[in-house]
Amino acid sequence: MSKTVLEVRGLTTKYITRFHEDVYAVDDVSLTIEEGKSLGIAGESGCGKSTLALSLMGYYFAPLHYISGEIIIDGKSISGMDPDTVRKTVLGTEIAYIPQSAMNALNPTCKTRKFIQDVIHAHDPHADNKQISELAESRFAELGLPASVLDRYPVELSGGMKQRTVIAISTILKPKVLIADEPSSALDVSSQKMVIKMLRDLMDKGYIRAMIFITHELPLLYNVTDDIMVMYAGQIVEKGTAREMVFDPVHPYSRGLMHSIIVPEQGTRNKKLSAIPGTPPNLKKPPEGCRFAERCKYVVPQCRYNTLPMIEFEGTRTYRCGHSIQHLKEVYRCEDE
Repeated sequence: MSKTVLEVRGLTTKYITRFHEDVYAVDDVSLTIEEGKSLGIAGESGCGKSTLALSLMGYYFAPLHYISGEIIIDGKSISGMDPDTVRKTVLGTEIAYIPQSAMNALNPTCKTRKFIQDVIHAHDPHADNKQISELAESRFAELGLPASVLDRYPVELSGGMKQRTVIAISTILKPKVLIADEPSSALDVSSQKMVIKMLRDLMDKGYIRAMIFITHELPLLYNVTDDIMVMYAGQIVEKGTAREMVFDPVHPYSRGLMHSIIVPEQGTRNKKLSAIPGTPPNLKKPPEGCRFAERCKYVVPQCRYNTLPMIEFEGTRTYRCGHSIQHLKEVYRCEDE
């Protein structure tokens, strides 16, 4: 039986604006990831994907605030820990984060070798610089990065090289969970392929035990992750295997999302792309009931008033909708005929 590496129970976090308004960007999110597995997170811009990534690390700073829930990494809860303790004992070792715009994450005035030394010294002030350099050279070589990168400034590296360097640095302390937030965005196809290969190599070599991969490129998730979770307005609306989510989405939002893009594996002949009408709700005042109701063409009156829990069906697959699976699938079948 596979071991659970990351378990999240009812995580809720919010932003507090300078006008003292609450923005619930992550609302009652639960998930689990087993050893050797990867989870993809998809959804529109502003749905809460990146906020969820930041929240999972247990390291909160204004304007982001923890409200409730529990984050357990390898059986150890990090919820409610002192920020300094989280920074010294959790970040980089238990869980690591590759941010959006990772190409700008490196210190422009610092060579890569010195940057790595600073990262490791933050966890172990007595670490020997020679040993750090040997570790860095060995790790970079294993991941296909030349040792010369260590003695360059970020400005001397290409975009793809910067991205791979950030990934190598983020995983140099062998974190149990790696969160990659849009790691292949703004890269050309060949650089994307190298980044994806590096992430897979990290899993294969045991440098990370589980991964969360966030991207807008849904077809990419099908080829990279084992499971896909779709977010909408701060909530999870559906989760299933990558194949299920791409070829047989159940929630109306998931289905709309998949119909708004081209998935090469599905073929393109006679496929008409369609957009989801409307815009996401204002999370300063989330609507009662289903948050997708105003944009859903299958909405019925009770959708607007009933708070919807996550419903499990077919093993580990879950969705959040007031309609039964049988009803939705029958409606979809009639539309496809």
